[in-house]
Amino acid sequence: MELGNISQPTYGPGPEALGSSTPGLVGMVHGFLRLVQPNALPVGGCTAVGGSRWGGGVPLLLYELGFLVCAAIGLLFVILMPLVGCCFCWCRC
Repeated sequence: MELGNISQPTYGPGPEALGSSTPGLVGMVHGFLRLVQPNALPVGGCTAVGGSRWGGGVPLLLYELGFLVCAAIGLLFVILMPLVGCCFCWCRC
């Protein structure tokens, strides 16, 4: 296995997409991920988004806003769904 120049790596094209038996599901998942996170990962990682190694929290939160909204909706669903179900069961008239 050849390592090449470690200090200045060169990147080639990414791995080829594997053929799938469920192309509709794969397309739906990729569409959702593009909707939630339309921005590409910055070249410098978190330091490029935040501006410094530890002090750039707000721009990083704005960068990941789609995932945070999905997590908040999921948390509300997990908490509110059983409560609403209990209310319907206990308060039937």
